Amino acid sequence: MTTLKHFFSPKTVAVIGASREKGKVGHDIVKNLVQYGYQGTIYPVNPKAEDIVGLRTYANLKDIRDTIDMAIIVVPARYVVKIVDECAEKKIDSIVVISAGFKESGIEGAIREKELCQKITRHAIRLLGPNCLGLIDTQSCLNASFAADMPERGNIAFFSQSGALCTAILDWAVVECVGFSKFVSMGNKADINEVDLINAMYEDENTKVILGYLEGVKNGKDFIATTGKITKKKPLIVVKSGGTAAGSKAASSHTGTLAGSERAFDAAFKQSGVIRANTIEQLFDYARMFSFQQLPKGARVALITNAGGPGIIATDAIERSALKMAEFSKDTIEILRHFLPPMANVYNPIDVLGDAKSDRYRLVIENVIKDPNVDAILAILTPQAMTEIEKTAEAICEIAGYADKTIATSFMGGKRIESALKIMCQRKVPNYPFPERAIYAIEAMYQYTLWQSKPAPETKNFIVRKERVSAIFTQMKQKEAAYLSEEDAKQVISTYGFTIPKSIIATSETGAVKAAEEMGYPVVMKISSPDILHKSDIGGVIIGVKNEQEVRICFSDIMQKARRHMPEADLKGIMVQQMITGGRELVLGVSHEPQFGHLIMFGLGGIYVEALKDVTFRIAPVGINEAREMIQEIRAFPLLKGVRGEKSVDIDAIVENILRLSQLVKDFPEIIEMDINPLVVFPKGDGAIAIDVRIAVNASAAKRGN
Repeated sequence: MTTLKHFFSPKTVAVIGASREKGKVGHDIVKNLVQYGYQGTIYPVNPKAEDIVGLRTYANLKDIRDTIDMAIIVVPARYVVKIVDECAEKKIDSIVVISAGFKESGIEGAIREKELCQKITRHAIRLLGPNCLGLIDTQSCLNASFAADMPERGNIAFFSQSGALCTAILDWAVVECVGFSKFVSMGNKADINEVDLINAMYEDENTKVILGYLEGVKNGKDFIATTGKITKKKPLIVVKSGGTAAGSKAASSHTGTLAGSERAFDAAFKQSGVIRANTIEQLFDYARMFSFQQLPKGARVALITNAGGPGIIATDAIERSALKMAEFSKDTIEILRHFLPPMANVYNPIDVLGDAKSDRYRLVIENVIKDPNVDAILAILTPQAMTEIEKTAEAICEIAGYADKTIATSFMGGKRIESALKIMCQRKVPNYPFPERAIYAIEAMYQYTLWQSKPAPETKNFIVRKERVSAIFTQMKQKEAAYLSEEDAKQVISTYGFTIPKSIIATSETGAVKAAEEMGYPVVMKISSPDILHKSDIGGVIIGVKNEQEVRICFSDIMQKARRHMPEADLKGIMVQQMITGGRELVLGVSHEPQFGHLIMFGLGGIYVEALKDVTFRIAPVGINEAREMIQEIRAFPLLKGVRGEKSVDIDAIVENILRLSQLVKDFPEIIEMDINPLVVFPKGDGAIAIDVRIAVNASAAKRGN
């Protein structure tokens, strides 16, 4: 397959379906190519026209003697496949299909798109679209779209699954002085997808920041592998939408219930360094900061304000973020104390007072920026009667031009600050209407610097007897998807190095008594059945059974409840299990996501796992540091570290269990859902023990083997 070179710097472009009629897509594309200064040769193709916007028009591709680098197709969907064949005869290797009427339009369109994909694969053609707005490359003055505007030249590259969103953003960018290097509408992604474009934008020397709007990805593993490499060099900021219906699948495990594609995307972004913006507004808040400013060298922020309230608001935002309030050196404090009025606050946040003019702002910023304890500065201004708004903006822009630290502003207001906003916009100093937005944009930059310095994941492989697990899964080949019995599930995790409690299956009261006496009282008794997944819900679990009499009563009681609630269930008997006391109850789990593969869950366990939802996720395989990050992310982490004199739990044991689980699902991809709940973790050095486990396997995958 060819590269994407001809999409962004073609020497010749053919527009098939060019139109003479103003307002038609085929007309606007030709007009944009001409109007915005594209220097290559344009060949409109329309059998019913001789001239379109002053260009000679051709009846078909065959009539064009020149070599065509890129073709833009704007004909009705039913003719597109035929045109692709004509492009192949002309040896055109890059095609943009603007036309709609493909998979987005229903079954007939989906069939048409499948045929289109087969054609381009056969002809080794790269295709953007169908059903897209087109693309823009500002370096080559190429506007191969039907957008109403051409953005300024800049260092931001943007790709989007939504064409309508593209047009709105282009209109916004003109007002905000935001420039783009590349601007691409992906449409249906029949061929070229987000990974292709991210690679192209990464290789583009004119691109500093990559932005994207995604509703999904074509290949999750490929996405993680690609973005994990490029984000070490260039920031990738993404808005991901369309996740609210992701959890609609039926799920019988805790992990399946708590997971979903949004969790998977969050995990994928964390593991690949993608910066997730929650809104389009936040996407461009971040983009302006990354585009205009250099990365901060640390987390320490200095606030300079002429109003106390906004300074406090900004301070609160810093305290809620990963940033820190800078602590000024003695020299800085002395200089500020000498030059500022007695009522001014010389500590962070610096309150230059409401009567501050541009010279006071300049003096403070010039001195604060020299302080080695400061990594970034946010200058806040509210328009008061004596405020020199434009002059202050000029002073800040001048300092930002030579400063080696991150500088942002929050000029708050409306009409009175319009001129200042234009100054900062043109001089590429990012301004935010509210200080919190500026702080969160600086935080995004700081978090990105941490990602850049983060070492590659260190994996660990354990010696296990894989063939034992394979034999268990093979026995399930007659079922499409089924849960293993608890005994089989425990044998699986035991084979992979998990510690499990002693247990014996009893088929009679006498057998249960013998088992209990063998392992010692008290014991746990629970129903053993592959058909009863949530045993507690039917009264199928009794803990703390203390003697022979209680064993006999509990055996009878549990069996009766199981038969009454689930008369069709296959009852194997009663599991008599060693009772484990003490420790913290945690949960480990797995669910399978179609886009990314296995999603590993860790969190606070026991009966409250779904109520509290104190869990975090990563996509397998998981590295050692990633496992530690998972542990630190849950809200209950302080409890694991020990509070009020309590000992820390065995964190190393949790890490090892997460890694063993990751290896298990890597070795056996047919596992589709899994819970280890609770995983009881003891004080440091005493390890962990898996009390309960459920495993669901796609039996058809197990039948194919590993």
